[in-house]
Amino acid sequence: MVFANPNEALAQAQTVLASDPPPLHASVAHQVIGTWQRDWGDLRLALQHLRRASDLAARAQAPDRESDTLAALGVALVHAGRTEQALETLEQAVGRGTGHTRARVLYRRAYAGWVLGRHREALDDIRRAIPVLRQADDVIWTARALTLRATIHLALGALDRADADFAAAERLWDTTGQDHDHDKADVVESRGLAAFRSGDVPLALRLLDEAQERYARLGTPSFMLSIRRCEVLMAAGLAPEALAEADTTIDVLERAGGQSTRKAELLLMAARAALQAGDPHTATARAAVAVRLFAGQRRPWWEAHARLVQIEARAASGRASGRLVADAAAVAERLAGVGAPAAAEASLLAGRIALTLGWTADAERHLGLAARSRHSGPPLARMTGWTAQALRARVAGSNRGVLAACRCGLRVLDDYRMTLGASELRARATRRGAELAGLGQQALLASGGPRRLLAWSERCRATTLSTPPTRPPDDPVLQSSLTAFREIAARAEAARLDGRPIPALERDQRLLERDVRSRTLHLRGEAASDTIRFDPARLLQELGGDTRLLELIVVDGRVQVLLCGQGRVRRFEAGLLADAEMEAEHVQTGLRRLAHPGGQTRLPMVEAAGRRLEEILLGLATAHLGSGPVVVVPPAQLHRVPWALLPALQERALSVSPSATSWLRARATEPPPGNRHVLVRGPGLATGGTEVSELADRYGSATLLEDDDARVPRVLEELDGAALAHVAAHGTFRADSPLFSSLRMADGPLIAHDFEGLDRSPYQIILSSCDAARFAAVGADELLGLTAVLLPLGTAGMVASNAPVNDDAAVPLMLALHEGLAAGLPLAEALRDARAALPDDAIHRATGWAFTAFGAT
Repeated sequence: MVFANPNEALAQAQTVLASDPPPLHASVAHQVIGTWQRDWGDLRLALQHLRRASDLAARAQAPDRESDTLAALGVALVHAGRTEQALETLEQAVGRGTGHTRARVLYRRAYAGWVLGRHREALDDIRRAIPVLRQADDVIWTARALTLRATIHLALGALDRADADFAAAERLWDTTGQDHDHDKADVVESRGLAAFRSGDVPLALRLLDEAQERYARLGTPSFMLSIRRCEVLMAAGLAPEALAEADTTIDVLERAGGQSTRKAELLLMAARAALQAGDPHTATARAAVAVRLFAGQRRPWWEAHARLVQIEARAASGRASGRLVADAAAVAERLAGVGAPAAAEASLLAGRIALTLGWTADAERHLGLAARSRHSGPPLARMTGWTAQALRARVAGSNRGVLAACRCGLRVLDDYRMTLGASELRARATRRGAELAGLGQQALLASGGPRRLLAWSERCRATTLSTPPTRPPDDPVLQSSLTAFREIAARAEAARLDGRPIPALERDQRLLERDVRSRTLHLRGEAASDTIRFDPARLLQELGGDTRLLELIVVDGRVQVLLCGQGRVRRFEAGLLADAEMEAEHVQTGLRRLAHPGGQTRLPMVEAAGRRLEEILLGLATAHLGSGPVVVVPPAQLHRVPWALLPALQERALSVSPSATSWLRARATEPPPGNRHVLVRGPGLATGGTEVSELADRYGSATLLEDDDARVPRVLEELDGAALAHVAAHGTFRADSPLFSSLRMADGPLIAHDFEGLDRSPYQIILSSCDAARFAAVGADELLGLTAVLLPLGTAGMVASNAPVNDDAAVPLMLALHEGLAAGLPLAEALRDARAALPDDAIHRATGWAFTAFGAT
């Protein structure tokens, strides 16, 4: 019962002990309490109870009972880090048990072997136990043993064998009724791990969330589940979340006086997550403690993994040395010796460091070992192999070999990425291909023409926006969570405006956000049937004779400008990305000041920063822009640049696109039938949404949504398939969670996840609020944000701001913009003319610069 219903078992055991039982019964009760404390409580108390259980079994002269208690004690000693004593105790348990009991003890020793990383020995024990358990018709323990054997197979990379054992275990659990919910939760958790190992991240997240719900219903924590969730979150590109979960679980474990083995594993997860999140200092500190704990626990398999993270963190801190190469190679050899798939990562690391030192022969040897993983295993392991192969080709001086390996690796990433349904996961997954993309760019910069460099850069830019996202299913639970989130968020906002304390509301809002996000991350991907394959010749044809497209790429920290137009692609070298990012931040600060009265003195500084930005970002390309429209395709890090501020672009019809592919897609998008116009006015606007009233009079037949009509369900219904939409509403950008960036409606925030449910987003949309066009740069070169979700859903053109604006000054700009649209001008031209029509003062000029036209119309 201690696994089927742990808390009830604990209560009954305590009742038994209170009745002065005979030694045999007292032994069982103490074992139950010890097992409960071992898995969910205080390990010190667990050892006391399990030793008492063993002593009582010996006094009762019951060898099998004593064998069983010794086995439970051995597992507790393993978790306490007393490995030598644990193995001696487990050996005694095996020697004293017979038949069926001995098989259960072998299961416990196999479990201990798995925890210690002694997978081959564990596999031997579990293989000996299973036939005996089956012969005894012990369904429960046979199912447990099959689950454990599957988990060991996973650690050794034998996915097919693991799947077969998990399936067999599930069939057995299906015959046991409702009495073993904890064991069933463990199987669901293990299946989540199997899904992750096979590369199915959405299924892994769904199964782990389901297991977490099951454990919560039972009232028992699962520290192993947290470890597995951390691993999957990192694979999904959610390293900060993994680090937070690991640190939180470590705190819970320490307060409970729990298992030091799990603490060491959680520290390893925290170190890996910190490293992935770009924090090598934290990674080094966490990994060092993990190494000490694993060494003290005599767990060489785990210690080798922790040492690998240590070396990666030292390398990330720029400490290349011969000692580091030797350390990485030694860890690779240790990992290969125990059959750990991470051996390829260690060899790749050794090869990279050797390359940094110029040791080409050593690099070739280590990279050759790592490259063996490119043809088999999970997607991310194959990408490790292809990265090693690309570096080998670079050592050999073969740019053709570099490009071939990079193409193969990115093709693996594409297949993996398309299994992910959530836009966020697709975007973050591209980080895995950043090195391959960069290696390809370096090879083409050295030996390829500008046209080939353009095609390669498009291969890796804003890929998430080039195909429509997976449609959320008709999920009533998700819709209910979205509605509840909206209500709570609206109440929290009202309380903030009133100056009332709102910790409870904020807590509820965070919980609902987590629920909404979890359910969207479970979405499975679908291969897109209408993906546009980029063709430079088609781009040049679409540009025609007057339009220029500037694609900015970053190679080795320097901006390269690919100027497309007049039937050719030319390359110009510009400045450093770091300088551009710093200047862009200065501009944003200046625009923020100019949005308020009294900031006029900042205007000369902002204009000077615009001139410096132009020099850094465009270089000599400005002399070849011609006189026609310009499309700018910046890297994700530069989407906060107000491009209309750059002197060479101020007088032009200017639009911005996440990629040339996205621009071509927008050009090919047909307007919807019906020519419906929708005007939305949200609550609490400083101007009262003045432009909306005037636009309603101007358009006449437009659908007007304001006051109580401007509620999220109604707004989404009207926006779906509209030809033109104008939304005047407060915008909020969430840097911590970009897809929860929002527009405030009458019933609460309209968020990016709401937009993803549209069949077709508006053909053209104008957002007159502040910061609506702000994006988060994630992955290799991807964008996440409120408006980013609209582009692949059918929006061909959009106007929005990426900086704070003066509300009063935005009204005449919006009215002038619509006047141009009514005259038949494309969005970019209408916005250019609207800027020119504004009064020539600092506030109006800053407002005009803050708004950008996105897309192709």
